[in-house]
Amino acid sequence: MSATEKKDQFRLGFLTAMEVPEQGFVGGLLITNRHGRPLEFQCTAPLKPNRTQEILYGSTLGPYVMGEVIARTLVEKVGVKPHLILTERTEILELRNHVAMPIGCLDADQSEKVASETESGFKIGRQWFRVHSGHAADRGELESQTTQVPKDADMCEPFERVREALLETVKNGK
Repeated sequence: MSATEKKDQFRLGFLTAMEVPEQGFVGGLLITNRHGRPLEFQCTAPLKPNRTQEILYGSTLGPYVMGEVIARTLVEKVGVKPHLILTERTEILELRNHVAMPIGCLDADQSEKVASETESGFKIGRQWFRVHSGHAADRGELESQTTQVPKDADMCEPFERVREALLETVKNGK
């Protein structure tokens, strides 16, 4: 296998979840090559916690539903496995406690000074990401793997595609 073929096989997973009014939480995972071209997309049906679950889980409901239930299901279901997963939702970082692959979360601050001064901050394309506080070693692995991603890549754009696809799917009654 040539170096070019190996580079083209590098796969990123863009995983996000959102709450759809009256329907519950829905999540999607887009697997792309290093250029952002889609290889596979999976999504979940809406999951609506009942009132008792909302009370019992309290502030841990979001990380449980998005990170453990939705995200974990998507990673297990996807046929084209990514080398790493990126998310824009802090709650999805909980997934890292349940899978072996590194996960980076888009840093909302996006300040180069702040991100570079933290142990968990690193840059992919034009955006800053961070890792789960309990998995700081993931930073090095993510940095080494993402050297294949173009430095001018907009890493927010794939999340927009996932959200639009989720809304379209929910609208059409999956």
